Amino acid sequence: MNILISTRKLLALGASSAVLAALPMSAVAQGAADYPSKPIELVVPFGAGGGTDTLARVVAEAAKKHSTQPINVLNKPGATGGIGLSEVVAAKPDGYKIAMVTVEMAIIPHMGIAKFSPENDFTPLVRLNADPVVLTVHADSPWKTIEDLVDAAKKSKDPLKFGNAGTGGVSHLAAAALQQKIGTTFTHVPYQGNAPAVVALLGGHIDAVTASPSEVFSFVQTGKLRALGVLADQRIGGAFAQVPTLKERKIDLSVGTWRGLAAPKSVPPDVLAKLNAIAIKTANEPAVKEAMEKQNLGYSVADGETFRKQIAADSALYKQLIDQMGLKAN
Repeated sequence: MNILISTRKLLALGASSAVLAALPMSAVAQGAADYPSKPIELVVPFGAGGGTDTLARVVAEAAKKHSTQPINVLNKPGATGGIGLSEVVAAKPDGYKIAMVTVEMAIIPHMGIAKFSPENDFTPLVRLNADPVVLTVHADSPWKTIEDLVDAAKKSKDPLKFGNAGTGGVSHLAAAALQQKIGTTFTHVPYQGNAPAVVALLGGHIDAVTASPSEVFSFVQTGKLRALGVLADQRIGGAFAQVPTLKERKIDLSVGTWRGLAAPKSVPPDVLAKLNAIAIKTANEPAVKEAMEKQNLGYSVADGETFRKQIAADSALYKQLIDQMGLKAN
């Protein structure tokens, strides 16, 4: 009898355990079916006002047509994007916190500024744009050409001051690569994004800025800043149509930036599928393309897998460049 009672108790416990084990899966399935059931946070790892922030807000607005819940933009600047990106890496992978990623994600881990892996700690959703870096000075600067700046850099008693979006960012790396190419030294002045770096240039506090076209084009158009060179294989259009590439001026250097959306790794496949659909449909909205063209952003949409391959390739490239230039932080 005791054996029979014990057996019945064990069977009952087993049945209860099976029910309990099934509940989380059911909850997960229900959550995926309802996704998104609350607002999605889009972390921008730079301050407000720059090209990355502007694009994030355009995307959030356009996504209203494709998401049942709003996408809220949160600025989390610092450590050249490392603070905001690290927050997303550490977030619960439920699809409710994603990042506006930039090329810096493929750079700063190799600088020792962040500890995440560009290739393994994110799930790329969509690439939105790609741009070369533009070397820009104040309109009142005595330097009319890239040759003028190079000559001044070599002859100046004090190193020229180059502003950037933070140590280890693509703007910093571009200037560091340029100084290596021309055989001189710059003083690199970091800011929390290129927007404050451009403000510093306008105020005459620094000598030059290496930034994406979107971040300087309005000032170039109005004659407040002067673009001396594009760090690309070919010239770009718009306000920069007459600006030569550095390669045209015998400086073999191409450095570019990109922006896109990414989620933490391990987002459940069914949630990821919905998030991917929202991202791709939003990226292809005419309003997004139009807004990017107005901001002089290079509209260049690519799916998550294509974007993943680019991130991996750029990560390897910048690691090699950082090692060669000895830029890794101690």
